[in-house]
Amino acid sequence: MRTGYVRSMQPVVHVAPESDRAIDEAITAAGGQIGPLEEADALVWLGSNPNEFPELPDRLRWVQLPWAGVENWLDKLDDKRVWTSATIAFGKPVAEHALALMLAGVRRIADCAREQTWTAPPVRPFAGSTVAVVGTGAIGGALIDLLGPFDVEVIAVTRRGRDGTLPIDRLPEALPRADVVVSAAPATSATRHLIGAAELAAMRDDAWLVNVSRGTLVDTDALVAALQDGAIGGAALDVTEPEPLPDGHPLWSAPNALITPHVANPQATLRRYLAEQVKENVSRFAKGEPLLSPIDLEAGY
Repeated sequence: MRTGYVRSMQPVVHVAPESDRAIDEAITAAGGQIGPLEEADALVWLGSNPNEFPELPDRLRWVQLPWAGVENWLDKLDDKRVWTSATIAFGKPVAEHALALMLAGVRRIADCAREQTWTAPPVRPFAGSTVAVVGTGAIGGALIDLLGPFDVEVIAVTRRGRDGTLPIDRLPEALPRADVVVSAAPATSATRHLIGAAELAAMRDDAWLVNVSRGTLVDTDALVAALQDGAIGGAALDVTEPEPLPDGHPLWSAPNALITPHVANPQATLRRYLAEQVKENVSRFAKGEPLLSPIDLEAGY
């Protein structure tokens, strides 16, 4: 992976596959100039289809991708240049959505919304809860900040377990303690079905699972079984496997399941936060400083 940063006082940046006003303004505000790909020092790619990604000229030294998860782009990445994801742009809005899902679950708001008669669901307060946050990157870190006013205990679980967090191999220790387990880790081969039958069985029978990262982190069949058996309190999901979730899939009718269709970061919000990240990265690139959200080619995120 390329780790050197070359100073470029007024970098030429190409925006593709189509120009975007907010991104263009961010580039010029940071001292860059918009230019064609063959003359560019950097590329801001806004497309969603990896098959449309262009062949890159050798002179290009930095590529900004528009997604937090880059598992579908790994065969496009190389060590000839610096690659950055959009994890910073996704952090705040996705964390906000995760918090909404957590509160809706614990407070049984979805259950109440479905009812046609006056009931008394087992609502409990969120304050004083224990929350296990699996993955403390931009999304998990922003969520931990949002949890501050709620007086909750946070158990942070990360790949290596640094800075007071638990390493991922100690996840089983965190699960029985948590009122809410939040999946905010990146999708890699190592995190596929990170939450499976054994992990769901280790959770408390009133605990909620919240997934805002990628559907592949949760074993869907095991989750459906856990919900149907009442093994956990419920699941609030913005991402699923498969996705889109087909009509008639058991998750739609599973008890205590709350599903939003991958809307944690709406396009308008994404472009605003992405423009802020692009502006900062263009400024850093011009100064030869490390960029925000560099992709680790070996780790896959």
